[in-house]
Amino acid sequence: MLSWKEASQSGQVSNFLVENLVEANGLAKRFGDFVALQPLDVKVQAGEFFGVFGPNGAGKSTFIRLLTGQLKPSAGSANVLGINVENQPRLVKANIGIVPESESPPSYLTAAEFLEFVARLRKIDEINEKVNYWLDWFGMTDKGGTLCKDLSKGQRQKVMLASAFIHEPRLLFLDEPFVNLDPIYQRKCRELLLDHISNGGTIFLCSHILEIAERLCTRVAVIDHGRVLAAGKLDELRNSKNETLEDIFIRLVGKSIDEIEAENITEEE
Repeated sequence: MLSWKEASQSGQVSNFLVENLVEANGLAKRFGDFVALQPLDVKVQAGEFFGVFGPNGAGKSTFIRLLTGQLKPSAGSANVLGINVENQPRLVKANIGIVPESESPPSYLTAAEFLEFVARLRKIDEINEKVNYWLDWFGMTDKGGTLCKDLSKGQRQKVMLASAFIHEPRLLFLDEPFVNLDPIYQRKCRELLLDHISNGGTIFLCSHILEIAERLCTRVAVIDHGRVLAAGKLDELRNSKNETLEDIFIRLVGKSIDEIEAENITEEE
């Protein structure tokens, strides 16, 4: 059986472009009395660049952690690559790439050691070649022997990105992947992600950098206080042809905040 990339490159992509790689049905999460994510339904097809946006605390990272088996849902279910996430979280993690929010590689390993560890965990062939390739790609050849704790924030982010790309997964979950990257590597990563999509890959992105996201995403969802305010292609969400993703975001989230504040005032009365 062809891999997803081989099928894409050979033109045999019909089965890869129509299936839902991510499917959430009534997916929700509570932490005690706090509702982090209200029940939502989402489908992401193969070949899509899907973006989720919202203010701090909106539920974006919780959503990704549920879809990648890092959290168990309070309600509903999710399937990723046709795998039930709650029942087989390890199998899901083995077949996707993840860049989590605000996490760094282990401080006691060097950059090269961490990438080698990930490559062995992923059972990759030609480990040294892969590690050296990604260190070079991120301009870190001279930092391979440096402990991760001694790297800059941007360098640690590059290592985390390399660890997600190193096994060439079909599906990538990226939570704030551009944070701490300089403009040169923001652009390089943007081009890499677009190449991934053009080759038949799929990306699920959370980001606050709306200008970059607008250039990348084929479909988006805006969430706030754990609920979806709007979802669809950008043209479907615009009130006018000149409205940017940032304009859409502020319009939707601003209205959401006003409604919530009004509800709180009513409750107090």
